[in-house]
Amino acid sequence: MVDPGRCLGREQRVRLAQSVVGKLSFAIAVVLSMAVSAQELVPASYTPAPYGVNIISLASQYNTGDISFDPSQPIDVSDAKILGSSIGYARTLNIAGRSANVGVIVPYVLGQLKGLYLGEPASAERSGIGDLAFRGAVNLYGGPAMSPKEFSAYRPRTLIGTSLIIKGPTGQYDPSKLINIGTNRWSFKPEIGVVRVLGRWAIDAYAGVWFYTDNTDFVDGLTRTQDPIYSTQAHLRYLFKPGLWAAIDGNFWYGGQTSINGVANDDEQRNSRVGGTLSIRLGGHHNLRVAVSAGAITRIGGDFNSIGVSYNYSWMGKP
Repeated sequence: MVDPGRCLGREQRVRLAQSVVGKLSFAIAVVLSMAVSAQELVPASYTPAPYGVNIISLASQYNTGDISFDPSQPIDVSDAKILGSSIGYARTLNIAGRSANVGVIVPYVLGQLKGLYLGEPASAERSGIGDLAFRGAVNLYGGPAMSPKEFSAYRPRTLIGTSLIIKGPTGQYDPSKLINIGTNRWSFKPEIGVVRVLGRWAIDAYAGVWFYTDNTDFVDGLTRTQDPIYSTQAHLRYLFKPGLWAAIDGNFWYGGQTSINGVANDDEQRNSRVGGTLSIRLGGHHNLRVAVSAGAITRIGGDFNSIGVSYNYSWMGKP
């Protein structure tokens, strides 16, 4: 197997970038940048916590499956195996009397892609640090800022929150390569979430939009632009006992058509994933979460089966 593009001349590489690779690089980037992407399936994102809590997170997710391309393109078979890990830190806050939190995530990715291009075997392997992500969230309704004592007596009903994710161009990126871990651009996602608690059951619904700046150094100096991606999530959670809950998860996102030097690609996404999540508290400071998901609808991008495990350690700091 050879890395597609490594043995091509500049003119061939540019032509390839303007057709197949515009789709290929984005399909990989969606998963390689898995810390935050349109494929998110994260229940309980807007559940409040007492202020002054510090959280260290370690997470790992394994993805395996196919990548869907424009049928007119000369890629007949594709397969990807991607292992993404991350370390993160978050802190809960009191902002104007409302429950809030801020956090940062640094991902590291190992990825392997194999397939047939023009009938010939081709492959690419990448490993390195992904784009750093920052998230800030604040509860707008139903979740006041609370001390640990106040939180112990708190019984939520209806919650409304909002968040903003910012991704910076800090990931590994080489403009001479057709496939990269980093995206060499800024990304922003404002989102609003609504949670309704009904006894042991809870329903989460989120809606957000990803906005992207241009990558002006795509391949050999080309400029790659991307339309916004509109995303939704829904989760049905059940609380078995304090510290133990499970959820059924689903999402849908659309948009994201790309252009290279003003030439539009036929790669608008209309994709969906379904899955499940189990969260277990392991003592007062430790929490373990296991999540599985699979592609339900995939027009363009990664049609992956995924399994992820995350571990959180939390402690009270100074308010």
